[in-house]
Amino acid sequence: MTSAFIVYAFATAAGLYFIYRLVVRLQLSRAKHPSLRGHSNWSRRVARLVPFFSYDEHGFFASDGAPTEIQQQRRQGLLALQSRAEQQCAKTLAHCRSLKESVSDIRFTSRYRVPFPFTDQLPECFRLGSMAEESRGSQVRDLDGNWRYDLSGSYGVNVFGYDFYKQCMDEGIARTHALGPVLGAYHPLITENVNIIREVSGLDEVSFHMSGTEAVMQAVRLARYHTGKTHLVRFCGAYHGWWDGVQPGIGNTRKARDVYTLADQSEHTLHILRTRKDIACVLINPLQAFHPNSDAPSDTALVASDRNNGFDKEDYTRWLAQVREVCTERGIVLIFDEVFTGFRLAWRGAQAFFGIQADLVTYGKTLGGGLPIGVLAGTHRLMQRFKDNQPVNVSFARGTFNSHPYVMGAMNAFLERARQPEFQQQYRQSESLWNRRVATFNQRLESEALPLRITNIHSILSVLYTRPSRYNWMLQFYLRDAGLELSWTGTGRLIMSYSFTDDDFNQVIERFIAAARRMQAEGWWWQSPGLTNKAIKRQFLVDMLCARFPVLKGRLNGPLALPEQTPETKPVPAR
Repeated sequence: MTSAFIVYAFATAAGLYFIYRLVVRLQLSRAKHPSLRGHSNWSRRVARLVPFFSYDEHGFFASDGAPTEIQQQRRQGLLALQSRAEQQCAKTLAHCRSLKESVSDIRFTSRYRVPFPFTDQLPECFRLGSMAEESRGSQVRDLDGNWRYDLSGSYGVNVFGYDFYKQCMDEGIARTHALGPVLGAYHPLITENVNIIREVSGLDEVSFHMSGTEAVMQAVRLARYHTGKTHLVRFCGAYHGWWDGVQPGIGNTRKARDVYTLADQSEHTLHILRTRKDIACVLINPLQAFHPNSDAPSDTALVASDRNNGFDKEDYTRWLAQVREVCTERGIVLIFDEVFTGFRLAWRGAQAFFGIQADLVTYGKTLGGGLPIGVLAGTHRLMQRFKDNQPVNVSFARGTFNSHPYVMGAMNAFLERARQPEFQQQYRQSESLWNRRVATFNQRLESEALPLRITNIHSILSVLYTRPSRYNWMLQFYLRDAGLELSWTGTGRLIMSYSFTDDDFNQVIERFIAAARRMQAEGWWWQSPGLTNKAIKRQFLVDMLCARFPVLKGRLNGPLALPEQTPETKPVPAR
């Protein structure tokens, strides 16, 4: 009987433990966003199953079921756009072509400018990107002398305008020229830089790195080192650099088992933070306030017109305050990744913008005064890389080019200039200024009856599309033709500098509207009753399945079946 009792007791304990583990696992699953972005392992599995397929020349112009006359409008419009690009940018395109097989970044960005089924039929001149050899204020000039208003923002570097940074770089080199590239020994300007960064961050210590990615890597390493815990929490869709420790899903070949990707603005997430004992840190990219639980919007993913983003400052501030409170209660390190938002949203970055103090903060991009840099600031306790009573237990981090004199000089010039009254006044006015400008922009779009709307967080804008279409990604090429420079991600993120005057911004509006009018006139936003976002995505799925399983071709038809070609409408090659 005793033996049976032991068996029953053991079975009961095992069952209860199993139920407990199941409940814990279900709670974690509920805290993840229901999309594939919230489930890293599944996203990787699904990514391997997605086949490449390419529309033929006819499908390129008629993938939405457009009639023959609309196809012809599009074909002629694309040929005219291509012709202007080849004539006006001949030297620039020639240089890009000479590099396309030698620079891997060019090969990657050329492949992912538009949804992949359209890539092969897109004229090469639109896939190559651009080159530039001069900038001034809010504009850049290519090799052919074409000046364009810059909406790329140099991926976040350009907060105050290019002239500002060129002066910082010149002044910085002048201040450190006598030392040159001496590494290891510090240039004395580092003292002033560190003091200002401490003031800006509200923290005690600073370490320098070569990039924002490196700064985030060090922040996470130190959080794990001091807490003795294994896992970091990142929020669905957030970008924290390209290293695999914060990119557990698509794009990473290593299985990151020490990362929890949880839903932004979720009570289930707060519950996980309160109850789990293995969380070392929470990593926040404040730019996610613009598109919670979604990846940064890119035209390569612009399959339909269901891109959606928007900024509710009050709501996101309340969320960050809750996260801060829980992290304090549980001894979790709160890290603000301000590589992009630092020195843009406010002088003290997102910490001031949202009124939240983090434990560790990373900076990059603009802080280098135009030169590459990554910076980590934190409390004395968290920044220490050794244990007082364990001399061999260290958290090692170094870098040959950390605190390069020329970077310290440009940083010093940046910090000195940005503290001047005129720039501090810009900070105080910038949020309301950009909100007002975007409101004016949307009024113009509405008055022109264009299927577009602009959203923004501060001086970072995004284009939303208000009618179902498979060709919204074409707008980036019309905008470039109209004299607006975009990054390779297209219309998802337009990054504008403080150097844009009201006249400059009005010029952007006029050029944007002219480009959109032309795109509309050339048939890319053709509408039909059956053309819905749901139908577009169903058709994309059908096309993908037919590519994966060729036996389905002709047997499985989607809602936007292509119209038949007739001999008299035989396509004219687009390239």
